[in-house]
Amino acid sequence: MGQSKVLEDIFGKEIKAIEHIGSTSVPKLSAKPIIDIFLAVSSLHNVSYYNDKLQGLNYRYSITDMSNRHLFSKYTAAEVWTHNLHILPYDKNFYLRNELLFRDYLRKNPEFVSKYTSLKEQLVLKNYNTIEEYTKSKSEFIRFVMELARTGKGLVK
Repeated sequence: MGQSKVLEDIFGKEIKAIEHIGSTSVPKLSAKPIIDIFLAVSSLHNVSYYNDKLQGLNYRYSITDMSNRHLFSKYTAAEVWTHNLHILPYDKNFYLRNELLFRDYLRKNPEFVSKYTSLKEQLVLKNYNTIEEYTKSKSEFIRFVMELARTGKGLVK
């Protein structure tokens, strides 16, 4: 059973949207084998509520500096990291979130998929000390694509 179905069974009518995001959501894009999921809910509860709901499914809460969302990471019994579950409140601007605009733009523009893959492959060779350094190195490309995506949707920068 896929994670979407598992989450639907657990959260039911609380769910307003489930979206596959991140590099694994874009065909032919180089990616770590970790699936990122946005679970948009009608109302965001405290972490203990979600810990209780996800109990027994090998999800662990991850502390982040992101506000107004909870992040849970899923692991197999062999401690292999497989998923990131971002639980956040749904609102009318949900589908204008950067992660979704970026994903959708790449899906529609395969030439940027190849450019992004090349960039990621070059950056991986630099042996960064932290994931944050690696992520920061992709920022300029991501900002450029986000500007194109927002302009294409008629959104103000």
